[in-house]
Order: sequence, then structure tokens, then C-alpha cells
Amino acid sequence: MYKTETIAAISTSMNNSGIGIVRISGEDALCIADKIFKSNKENKKLADAKSHTIHYGNIVDGEETIDEVLMMVMKAPNTYTREDVVEIDCHGGILIMKKILELIIKNGARCAEPGEFTKRAFLNGRIDLSQAEAVINLINAKSDMALDLSVNQLKGAVSEKIKNIRKDLLHEIAYIEAALDDPEHYEMENYGAEVKPKIEDIECKLQKLLDTADDGRIITEGINTVILGKPNVGKSSLLNRLMGEERAIVTDIAGTTRDSLEENVKIQGMSLNIIDTAGIRNTDDVVEKIGVEKAKSLAAKADLVLMLIDSSTELEENDREIIDIIKDKKAVILLNKSDLSPVISRSDIEKITDKDIFEISVKEDIGIDKVIECIENMFYKGDINYNSEVYITNERHKSAIREAVESLKCVETSIENGMPEDFLTIDMMSAYESLGLIIGENVGDDLVNEIFSKFCMGK
Repeated sequence: MYKTETIAAISTSMNNSGIGIVRISGEDALCIADKIFKSNKENKKLADAKSHTIHYGNIVDGEETIDEVLMMVMKAPNTYTREDVVEIDCHGGILIMKKILELIIKNGARCAEPGEFTKRAFLNGRIDLSQAEAVINLINAKSDMALDLSVNQLKGAVSEKIKNIRKDLLHEIAYIEAALDDPEHYEMENYGAEVKPKIEDIECKLQKLLDTADDGRIITEGINTVILGKPNVGKSSLLNRLMGEERAIVTDIAGTTRDSLEENVKIQGMSLNIIDTAGIRNTDDVVEKIGVEKAKSLAAKADLVLMLIDSSTELEENDREIIDIIKDKKAVILLNKSDLSPVISRSDIEKITDKDIFEISVKEDIGIDKVIECIENMFYKGDINYNSEVYITNERHKSAIREAVESLKCVETSIENGMPEDFLTIDMMSAYESLGLIIGENVGDDLVNEIFSKFCMGK
């Protein structure tokens, strides 16, 4: 087991709240806790208590009482870190929690680094690296879907899939190595033809995981959504409507929005990273022109474009330019201001694009619910079933799987070219090791430290 100093940190938010938690983990956790804890029961020691029990008393510094607390005792190895762990449930004042943490450090612990409790869980073998990364995804989940996906990964959904694939690869590697060492007892004739379908099946499984990466990113990070349109079509008003507050400035003056404004919106379990952009039009204003170019650039990178058209005015060249910009994008066209006398109809727009079209009024809150339903169907229905499928949501995992697939393609090429079996093991082992990086095998300290540095304090 990974051994190091006893660490401590505040594990709840550093805001005044009803309850705060200070966590201690390590060999001396119980000893340190006994130095600062005074039970109402005479001579009661936490070191002698049964594991997973709670004890009432006070945190004291000599004769001074700091706070009235509950002490949760959890003994190794059945703890989050597989070390002795004590969690102090105290009152949630910032000053109180800081004083307790300072007292713990004064009595022999050191302040934990960000993510160090989870890092110890990984180093002590309680979870693998993909599960550790799922912890931070769980904390940062922006939607119900992202939360469910993170829980599945924390349970080992990705790990199990990767381990099973590595097991199949290792079986073939071991067979070749054994045959090379003991050719009299292992048959290698026609081995290439026999193993090729197995390699193709493994590659197919990995490719299926790769194909989930974009969906996985959208579920965890949210749908990158750009609102596009010429000036004064209601883009900022739509952002405010979706936000439920006056976030963007709205005026009758064309070109009010000159830079992009980004907000995260949670709607019906979805997470949308919505960007309100400058109105697209030909302009001589230098600042506005920069905003227009930025809007086009953001649209090119977006997962979804919401294009607004003012249905109370004639279709202009600026509108046609935007429709051309979004022709290869996932996009929805919104005919805004439908509460006014319409000049443009749905049929007019259908003649020049095949995108979904909705007649709405942001001002009167008409038709917005149908747009939201359309977005949900576009991204979260059909092929996506995050409750039963394994999704790749991590760029590091995606890169490792892609490398493994490339190695397996090399194996197939070697088989087709009739190369000796020992050539096959080189690329099979390369694929095996690439997949091992996902679960934390043979990863360097720098990578481990980088991953856990992204965690919050106390986790």
C-alpha cells in the first residue's frame, strides 16, 4: 500500500454554511484526532473505536473548546483512501473550519494537495485512473445526463470494457510467446488467418468506443450553442429568455452586441453553453467587423447553431449568407417576431434550406418549448443511451484508444504480408500498453500529478 504522511483538508465549500467537514487520512489520523477530540464519555479514545462509527464531543485546543462536533471513524482498508480516515462534522463557519484544520496540522498532519485523497485511493489500488477521473467529472457535472454518465464511469464501466479487451489481447500475446519458446507443443500453422478475425473484432470494439467520444463530450461538457443572425433579430433577447434573466443588453440600435457573450443554461436536464454573437452584416465599423468575424468563427466550431430570422421583415442577403454558413452544421432556424404581421413564412425558408424551422416569438414566449424539444431529440435521443452504453468522455482516453486502434491495424497489415508471428506481438503489446494508460498502468508521475491537480481541495 502507498504510504506517506498524514494529510488533512477542508472537504466542504469555503462559504459560511450549516455544516462543514474536515477530513484526515493517513497512519496517524486516529492519533491526531484523539489529541484534539474530547468526548463526553471519560477516557474514550477514537483509536479504540470500531470502524465506521460516529462519536459526539468537542474539538479542543488545550483547555479551549473550538467547536461541538461529530467524529466519523473509518479504519483501513475499508475507506476512501484505504488508509485510516477521520471526518470531522463541525459547524460550517469559515473561521471554525480553518481553526480546526490549523489545529490538526499543529498536531502532526500536513495540508493535503488538491485531489490528494482521491490520488491516494488510486495509488492504494481502491480505484483505477479512469475511475479517479470520473470523480472530477461527477463533481463538475453540468446536467442530469452528465451526472448519470459519471456515476457509471465511477462504478467501472470504462475500466471493465478496457480490461476485457486487454485480456483478449494478452491471451494472444501469451500464446505467441509460448509457441516461440516451445514450438513442439503449440501449433502456429495458419495462426495468422485464425487470429485476424479476433484482432478485427477487438478493433471494432475500440472503434465503437471512439465513436462515442463526441456524444460523451456533449453529455459531460454541454452543447456548444451559438446564436446567429443579422442585427436586431432578437439574439440577445433569446439568450435572456433561456437564462431567465436580463443577462444581455437589448436595444433597438443595430449592432449593440459587438462581442460574444457566453452563458451556461440548464434546460430539462440538458446543459447548453450558449454564445450570443454580434449581428452578421456588412459594416465599416472596425470593432463591429471584428465581432462579425468572431461570430462566424464560433459558428464553425459549434455543436449547434440557433439562427434567428426576423419574420416581420423581408429576407436579406445577410440572412442568406448565414444560411450558407450553417448548411453543414447541426442547426435550427427560428422565425422570430411571429406575434407581428409576418412577411416571411416557413415555406419561404424551406425553399432554401433543409434545417428544422420554428415560428417563435421571444417577446411573447411563443414556440420556445418546441425548439427545446427539437434540441433534445437532436442530441439526446436515438443512438444515445447513457444508462446502458459505455461512453468515452475524456480526451486522454480517446487518444489512447486511437493509438491502440492504429497498432491493431499494423497487426492486420503484418498478417496480410505474411510476417513472422513475433512481429505481431510487437504491435499487439503496443495496443495493450496504450489501453493500460487509461486505467493507470505504467503512467508517469507527471501525468498522475497533472490529473489530480485539477481536483478541488479536500477531494
